[in-house]
Amino acid sequence: MQTVDLLIGGQSLSAGNKATFDRIDPFTGAVASRAAAATVEDADAAVAAARVAFAGWSALSPTERRKRLLQGAEVLVSRTEEFIAIGVAETGGTPGWYAFNVALAANMLREAASMTTQIAGEVIPSDVPGSVAMAVRRPCGVVLGIAPWNAPVILGMRAIAMPLACGNTVVLKGSELCPGVHALIGSALQQAGLGDGVVNVILNAPADAPAIVERLIANPAVRRVNFTGSTPVGRIIAQTAARYLKPVLLELGGKAPLLVLDDADLNAAAAAANFGAFMNQGQICMSTDRIIVDERVAETFIQKLLARAMPLVAGDPRRKDVALGTLVSPEAAIRVGNLVQDAMNKGARLVMGGGIDGSVMQPTVLDHVTSAMKIYSEESFGPVVAVLRAAGESDAIRLANDSPFGLSAAVFTADSTRGLRVADQIESGICHVNGPTVHDEANMPFGGVKDSGYGRFGGKAAIAEFTDLRWITVQTGPRHYPF
Repeated sequence: MQTVDLLIGGQSLSAGNKATFDRIDPFTGAVASRAAAATVEDADAAVAAARVAFAGWSALSPTERRKRLLQGAEVLVSRTEEFIAIGVAETGGTPGWYAFNVALAANMLREAASMTTQIAGEVIPSDVPGSVAMAVRRPCGVVLGIAPWNAPVILGMRAIAMPLACGNTVVLKGSELCPGVHALIGSALQQAGLGDGVVNVILNAPADAPAIVERLIANPAVRRVNFTGSTPVGRIIAQTAARYLKPVLLELGGKAPLLVLDDADLNAAAAAANFGAFMNQGQICMSTDRIIVDERVAETFIQKLLARAMPLVAGDPRRKDVALGTLVSPEAAIRVGNLVQDAMNKGARLVMGGGIDGSVMQPTVLDHVTSAMKIYSEESFGPVVAVLRAAGESDAIRLANDSPFGLSAAVFTADSTRGLRVADQIESGICHVNGPTVHDEANMPFGGVKDSGYGRFGGKAAIAEFTDLRWITVQTGPRHYPF
């Protein structure tokens, strides 16, 4: 068991009332971590520490901020084994998944570091004689980042990397399901020498989440909020932020479609679908939830998918012969299993998988899924993929867009021009032609439309999210006034 503290003003601290909460290993049932359960006063203290640190951090030269962020990336990588150990214990992912998490999170810090000199403005022509008008971007203050458990190093770092690069200080509200991982992010950045209070980490018991989150958002020093997580919780975050007039960036749920057109390379499509559906047990916002395949090639495609999926086995993530780990909890497995059972009761065919043992669920493929089934519209967030058969290209596009979500999508076709045409008609923030739905890079604009949220993480696109654009003028000569 690992003991996990809060990080406030550069100090590792217990909760003000010494309260703790336990995170249970989803495979063994043992206590994985015992974390400090912050009070609302602790939340206030974290914001206060970030507010004090803002003056110094925002005044640093771009080169100095870059230097410290790059050092953060190196410290992060040096602690990979720690991230793997606590990550496997807290969420049941495989060691390889956590090694990948750390590598991409480090790249996010490096990309953010490269942006410190790209926070540019412009000179705008003015109709006022002698007026030099400028649009200037400035850091906005304290940024609250709320990160989830499923890719916790990546998404925890994404919540704070670009805000830091833009000159803001941050409070990371860690997930109750992986407090050790999120606390380790703060520890690594503190070790890297960013400065006391530049990064603060608040953890809370599950029952305290509503009060802690509202207290953080309500704090006048918090000027921006970003949240990655489920759409229902995202709505609550957005409504709370609206009450306090706080801009918020939301990256929410997904129901990613992968379209297999009649001319697609079926081997390539099957490989991408297999990876997209089952990587991290399907617990990725971009996971391939729906395979929309032209009915003329459906049977052949399914056989190719099965050839790749059948060897995959889920189990104890610590075993080297296991490709997939567990779901985040036994309750999550029950929920996904209920979606599968509902689909089968309504006519879907179980092609493979479906077995559940505690938090372990074997990779599952359902064929002949229709809109009458819950899994047609609900995000599964588990190792199950639904096959929908389309009557041609236009029907495939219709099926892809028949969803409240719009995060990631993919199209497979031998004709790249056709692929771009189809991609242009899909309602999603991200679409890949002849690539998987699961794809992230630190420098790309990442985000969704519809119920998948709004705003963009990543690279230059994130600068607008975490800075204030100010209009400043300098009058260089006499100005005429009407009186």
